[in-house]
Amino acid sequence: MTADGAATVTRRLSTLDRYLPAWIGLAMVTGLLLGRLLPGLDDTLDRVKIDTVSLPIAIGLLAMMYPVLAKVRYSRIGGEIEPRSLTLSLVLNWVVGPALMFTLAWIFLPDLPAYRTGLIIVGLARCIAMVLIWNELACGSRELAAVLVAINSVFQIAAYSLLGYFYLELLPGWLGLDSSGIDVTVWEITRSVLVFLGIPLVAGAVTRLVGESRRGVDWYENTFLPRIGPVALYGLLFTVVILFALQGDAITSAPFDVARIAVPLVAYFAVMWGGAFLLGVRLGFPYERNASIAFTAAGNNFELAIAVAIGVFGVSSGQALAGVVGPLIEVPVLVGLVYVALRARRRFYPGTDDLRPHAPPVTDGERRPNTSS
Repeated sequence: MTADGAATVTRRLSTLDRYLPAWIGLAMVTGLLLGRLLPGLDDTLDRVKIDTVSLPIAIGLLAMMYPVLAKVRYSRIGGEIEPRSLTLSLVLNWVVGPALMFTLAWIFLPDLPAYRTGLIIVGLARCIAMVLIWNELACGSRELAAVLVAINSVFQIAAYSLLGYFYLELLPGWLGLDSSGIDVTVWEITRSVLVFLGIPLVAGAVTRLVGESRRGVDWYENTFLPRIGPVALYGLLFTVVILFALQGDAITSAPFDVARIAVPLVAYFAVMWGGAFLLGVRLGFPYERNASIAFTAAGNNFELAIAVAIGVFGVSSGQALAGVVGPLIEVPVLVGLVYVALRARRRFYPGTDDLRPHAPPVTDGERRPNTSS
């Protein structure tokens, strides 16, 4: 893509998409300031819950995920079940990811057991939510992303507690390191998956089925989806504000601790995404499939990690702070990796430059061509 072509694509993006990193940065700052300037806000937000599920976070995540899942062409999902892709994703998510986070946590935080444990908990929680946003912006395969998210959800229910026992108690004991276990039930994990994935997944699938049957595919793809598209990013920004408001005081009161937690997180996201993407290139995966695998491997289920850390260790614990710092670092880093992915596409996948982030229509009346992948 030439410089003029890139500029044209940028101009055709909506204002929300064009300045997404700035909006996310503003949302983080807003949340931190709210948490810092309004004493007791974190406790108030934490009390607004159904059982142990934070209602504000749930609302933001559901708003964030519904439009993305409504865009998935569910009739094509069967074609995405390709053994090499699924095998690679499973290995990256459930073998490499937890092991890498465990290693980085011990290398960078050997003297801070609470933060170290919090990071390991984050590494065990594989992404089922925000990865759909990053995949969408990077022009990844919606259908493959939906399949990988569903598989991660099932594995999360079956394996999270076992992996927690292995990485926090068993493996440290074998290596002569300090151990600290977690006590989380299968139901607690299942509930998180059902709320944060099940509800928007069912809503998205039903919306597509009803919309296409009543108004047709053309109306659904070119009229309805562009209208609801911005809701996903509004939900993302709202979720970011709430998350950082919950721990704004802790984050701004201990900036050096946050910096120490951030270092292994940045290393983790870079290694996981970069390694997965380059491996996909080596294996000959098409760009859309490769982007979905890379972002799924790099992302983490921060809502589950935070819920587990708060439930087991308390809302003011170091483990909970490490969990909240997770999205503090993950959001801007993975937004940056979206741009890296689009540039890497030009380097490793020549001839696919017509793909660009899926964006809602611009407001100047110019009709954007359909870019559904």
